[in-house]
Amino acid sequence: MKRILIVGSGDVARRALPWLTARFRVFAVVRREDERASLRRLGAVPLLADLDQPATLRRLAGIADFVLHFAPPPAKGDDDPRTRRILAVLQRGQSVAQGLVYISTTGVYGDCEGAMVSETRPLSARTGRAVRRVAAEARLRRFGRHNGCRVVLLRAPGIYAPERLSLGRLLRGDPVLQEDDDVFTNHIHADDLARVACFAIFRGRHNRAYNVCDNSHLKMGDYFDLMARIFGLAPPPRVSRAEAQSALSSATLSFMSESRRLVNRRMHDELRVNLRYPDVREGLMAARATIKLVEEE
Repeated sequence: MKRILIVGSGDVARRALPWLTARFRVFAVVRREDERASLRRLGAVPLLADLDQPATLRRLAGIADFVLHFAPPPAKGDDDPRTRRILAVLQRGQSVAQGLVYISTTGVYGDCEGAMVSETRPLSARTGRAVRRVAAEARLRRFGRHNGCRVVLLRAPGIYAPERLSLGRLLRGDPVLQEDDDVFTNHIHADDLARVACFAIFRGRHNRAYNVCDNSHLKMGDYFDLMARIFGLAPPPRVSRAEAQSALSSATLSFMSESRRLVNRRMHDELRVNLRYPDVREGLMAARATIKLVEEE
């Protein structure tokens, strides 16, 4: 049986585990001892290691045929030392992994002023988190070329699921930008991202990047209006960009500073994935049904 190593055993990885454990022997890296039991219940073999502590990574050398790298970079800096450390370990084994799938971000494109964006667009990261992803992608591409490992880059936008919605913003009455100032935003349901990552193990092309998003093209304010209607909440107030500067945090404003409409044709044509939620409305409606059931219980 082929072996899979998951680095970064968070929400998306756990959504992928039922599919993976039915086909592979799966090893999943966790940092804390208390996370091991839940991974065992999902069918994975938990491995205690910390990407910020190189000595703990030695046991990962040569352990897997394929690697799913879902771990984010650190919160600061211009590089991703976590990716550097895991790649260094992967090269130490008797055999290098045949394939590696990495979840990156569409933030690597920077602000595209609402243009349609395919994977061939030059990278122009503006935020620190996106700069670190660009560095990780470049390092992964070099690793793939030098080691004969089929590296697949999945560039994901805003990931949502019932547990990952911004309902708090609606409940607080946080504003969104008025139409003239608003930006296009893109989305992917966490379940669909997990499925795409699994399919990419087999179908992703060598050193190839893929925009992993649904087929929706909504401005951010329209997205929050849609969520408010579906959940029966008041729509957010609309403000100018100048007014938003004094009403919102710098982190929230950073997501309002970039506008792009992603082209996902390569994902459909090459990875051949039928999204469970091809439109964000469908995903939000499904989330509302789930949350309603929880409330009724």
